[in-house]
Amino acid sequence: MRILVAGVGNIFLGDDGFGPEVVRSLAGTAQPEGVRLVDYGIRGMHLAYDLLDGWDGLVLIDAVPGTGEPGAVRVFEAGDTAPAAVRVDAHGMDPASVFATLAALGGSRPRTVVVGCQAQCVDEGIGLSPAVAAAVEPAAGAVRRAVQLLQRTDPAAPSGVGG
Repeated sequence: MRILVAGVGNIFLGDDGFGPEVVRSLAGTAQPEGVRLVDYGIRGMHLAYDLLDGWDGLVLIDAVPGTGEPGAVRVFEAGDTAPAAVRVDAHGMDPASVFATLAALGGSRPRTVVVGCQAQCVDEGIGLSPAVAAAVEPAAGAVRRAVQLLQRTDPAAPSGVGG
């Protein structure tokens, strides 16, 4: 089974750099066979093209918007909805647009688990807020569990992913 672990986000916008930071943390550890770990940053088009390679699963690591507690890690399975209009942006990183671009290119999204962290600040600046920085290691653990989940389940089976 081939699983792509993709960290996404803009390191120049504070907590939006969460995905790349988790990938950096995981890069120092051995990955299971068939798992590829990549920091995509804001290269959404690159991710869409890589997904054309026929992956069995995708773990997407990203900062998530919302009104929850900054630093809260959430794990959930991505739904099957995609925007109707495709906005091609070679340097953008909106996951919904990446999936729409993938579909427009003739590909299909693999089973996808999102490991997200509630951002505190996405203003210009490099570095995570203390609350989000403290969530990096727990998120790395959640990524490992998501990979294990994807490896041991049938892609066609319904899932119950929780954080």
